[in-house]
Parts: sequence; C-alpha cells; structure tokens
Amino acid sequence: MVDHRLRSAWTPDSAETAALPTKAVRWLTRRIGRLSPGAPPAPDSAFVVPPSRIPEKARAELVEVVGTDHVLEEAGERLGRTGGMSYLDLLRRRYPGGLLIPDTVVLPADPEQVQRVLDVCVAHDIGVVPFGGGTSVVGGVTALRGDKQAVVVLDLERLNRLVSVDPTSRLAVFQAGVRAPDAQRLLAVHGFTLGHVPQSYERATLGGFAATRSAGQASSGYGRFEDMVQGVRLATPSGEWRLGVAPASAAGPNLRALAVGSEGTLGVITEVTVRIRPLPERERYEGFVLDGWERATDAVRVLAQNGLLADITRVSDEDETEVSFALKGGLATTAVRRYLAARGITRPCLLILGWHDRAPQRKRALRILRAAGAVSLGRAPGEAWRHGRFAGPRQRDALLDLGVCVETLETATHWSGLGELYEKVRSALHAALDRPLVMCHVSHAYETGASLYFTVLAARDPHDPFGQWERAKQAASEAISENTRGTITHHHAVGLDHAPYLRAEIGDVGMAVLAAAKHATDPTGVLNPGKLGL
Repeated sequence: MVDHRLRSAWTPDSAETAALPTKAVRWLTRRIGRLSPGAPPAPDSAFVVPPSRIPEKARAELVEVVGTDHVLEEAGERLGRTGGMSYLDLLRRRYPGGLLIPDTVVLPADPEQVQRVLDVCVAHDIGVVPFGGGTSVVGGVTALRGDKQAVVVLDLERLNRLVSVDPTSRLAVFQAGVRAPDAQRLLAVHGFTLGHVPQSYERATLGGFAATRSAGQASSGYGRFEDMVQGVRLATPSGEWRLGVAPASAAGPNLRALAVGSEGTLGVITEVTVRIRPLPERERYEGFVLDGWERATDAVRVLAQNGLLADITRVSDEDETEVSFALKGGLATTAVRRYLAARGITRPCLLILGWHDRAPQRKRALRILRAAGAVSLGRAPGEAWRHGRFAGPRQRDALLDLGVCVETLETATHWSGLGELYEKVRSALHAALDRPLVMCHVSHAYETGASLYFTVLAARDPHDPFGQWERAKQAASEAISENTRGTITHHHAVGLDHAPYLRAEIGDVGMAVLAAAKHATDPTGVLNPGKLGL
C-alpha cells in the first residue's frame, strides 16, 4: 500500500511548530489578557470515522480506473483530507467531533483518469471534492455531501508534472497537482520563475491557485495568479473543457475567467498554462517607516498610480508594526524607536519593499517616499521579513497551544473608501471580541485601490471557542458586505464561509449566471457541493 498520509492538511511540511519566546508570551498576555492553554491536536484514534458509504459497485469501478492502491478508505487517509487550514478547522482537530469526513480518497494519475473518475461518480450520484494542498481557510475543501449518498475527495497529488515549457512565448504547462516550490524548482532549470508566492507557498498547488484566484506576496510586480493563467484544462461531468488558445481573444465572453476562481464547482482543473518570467538577477528587500496609517497608505497609492510599486509592497498599520517591534525587542529595537521619535515619527507604520531588478523604478519610488516623510531603516527589516514570511502558519500552531484565538480575514476596496472600510472592520472585531489585538496590512495594491488583510488575536474562550470566532467573523463579514464598496474576499475565495455574503456582492442576476454555468457543466451537482453557494 502506498502511504499518502504525508498529504495530510494537519501536518506541517517543512518545520516544527515555531515556539514563541517567553518575552513574546508575556507581552501578548499583557496585551490581550490571561491565556488558558488549550488541548493539543487529537490523535486519529480520538475521532469516530464512520464506515464508507461508497457503494461496492462504484468502488470497484474507481479501482478499475486508478488501481487498488489509489482508492483509500482507511481512517487515517480520510482524516488527512478532512477540512482545510482555517482556525475553526484546526480547532476541530483539538476538540474531536463535528468533522465532515469523506467516504473515500481517490488519487488519479493524469487528466484522463480524472475525467473517468468523474464519470463514475456521476453514474452513481457521488459528490466529488477536489483537493490540492488542503490550504483553504474558508471551507473550500470541506467534504459536504449535499443531497448525495456519499462524497469522495479527489486528491490531485499524482498530477505533478511540468508538461512543457515554451521559452519563446514564455509559457509553461503544469499539471494541477504541482506544488508551488516544485514549480519554482522545475522552472528555474530553464531560467524562469512564476513569481507567485503566497503564504501558503510551501504546500499549495497550482491547480488550487487557479481554482481560488490566488494572490501572492509579489503580486504588485508579477500580478495575481489569474493574470498569469493563459489556459486551463478541466474535467467536468459534461466532458473535458479546454480554454485559452491565444494571448488575447474577442471570441465572446472570457470563459477562461469563469473557470478560474470556480472553486471546483464547474470542473476539476487538471492542467494550467501559465505565463513565466526570467529569474531576477538581483533582489533587494528593505524597510521604511511612515507616520500614521493614512499617510502610509497614501504613499502606497501614489506609488501604485505612478507605476512604481515594488514587486513586494507591504505596509503595516500601527498595531501590526507595534507587534513587530515588541516581539523583536532588545537594544536594537529600543534604538530604532528613539531614532524614529527623533525624526518625528509618533505613529510608526512599517513599509516593506522587495525589488526584483528594476533599479530605475526604485530610484523614482524613493523620491516619492522621501516626499511623504518616510524614514529608511535599511535592508535589515526587509531581509527579516523575507526570511520569516512563511512562518505564520507554524506560529499560529504555537498560539493555538497557548490558548489564543488567532485568525485572518481580508477584503479590498477603492482608495477613496479604504480608510472607512478599515475602521468599520476594526470596530466590528473589537465589538465582537474581548480585548482583541486587531492588526492590518496592505500587501496588494492597484491603481484604483488596495486590499486590507487583518490578523486577529484574542484570548480563547474556553467555554465556547467555536462560537467566539464565528460571531467575530460574522460581524466583520457584515461590516464588509454592508459596505457596497468592499469585496467579501480579495484572495481567500468564497468556499463555505463567504457564501452567505456572495449574493450581496454579485446580485441575483450574478447568482443566476453561476447557477446556469453550474447546470451546464455539472447538471447533477456532484462537484464540490455547497461551495460558491451552489
């Protein structure tokens, strides 16, 4: 039997949980209140895993398609593909009960097998949940059955090939199960990079990026993933669907854009054609501080509207900057605080810039930043951010061990409404939680607006840990949804968590269009039941 349990969404891939320094724990306790350490993740044996509901005839047909070793019904295999990586998903691993466990895990080897697996599931009316890196934080891979008798998780880990590279056109074709680090390694051999580096980079897949319209840390320079996608190949219950034959087209509505972001509800993405770029020759990461959130975001706006954003442009509000300084501590931080005070910075907001080549643009950008009163801290803050940028998920595990409610949420709006939306979401979170620490940064900026990415920490309610965050998330989501100038999700996708608010954003006609597309590709509704509100 092939051991596929390393694909478990619950096991860190590259490092142990990042223990927090004692001084950081003391500071956090003073900030958010007394902590009650929570239960550790429960072993698989603590969970009741019901027998698979897959009919024997359907199971035999799935085995015929992918082989015995790739139809998995053992408890550990099924638990390993149960849910994603949201705070509530992780809580469910610490408080056994309430997990929606799939009946079977199926691992096809190529796009043709994916299509045949779908054909079997349609014939037997079995739900299908596509699964890549398992990093969804909005319930996108929750194994809902809907009205189906059973549900399988379709794990695409074996679709892990670089199919082709076209250096002349700067295009590469990948199978959907390729993880981001592997894609980078395979492209580097040819002298290219994808340039897509979200925080889920270490384990997320290219198919997942396309299915959720992912945005990476370097999106200011390389674009969002949807901008990189030039073609997609999908398996659907109605047959295979291929999109993208030219760099631009006026052949009707852009159906490729419909497929990208469809979250496994219209088809299973099996291949992605992406735009690639030469590897940068030089990279420079540096830090600046501006006085106050309004001035800091205004400086980023001016950079964006003059085409001078760094490839990585990230500005933190006062609370997030305070945390950065407080957790670092030491004489160096004290000296920095004194230096900033001497320069007239009373409300420091940290700006990180990462440049991939583009020296002329950097020189022009620095003139704008100096005019805005930015104080340079040199390369040290930029390099510190660069080296620690994937540590968030492991730090979250450590915070969970301490009894901290820790989660993120994000939105985006136009520049003219950014300050108002920022205040509304912060106010909603402060009203819903007791003594929370609410941090925010902008990491994706555009000519017309920017994203707002919030991180929330609060002492976990030991009596109602699930309800505590559910109420806070609802309050923040309502604050966003009621503001017609903000989106319910900038890059975390819709999944289950944002589905109740989707209609307010796209309207009744928009929901009808999605339903019509769903009926065209998936007339019996087997694909990812319940996601996107479908």
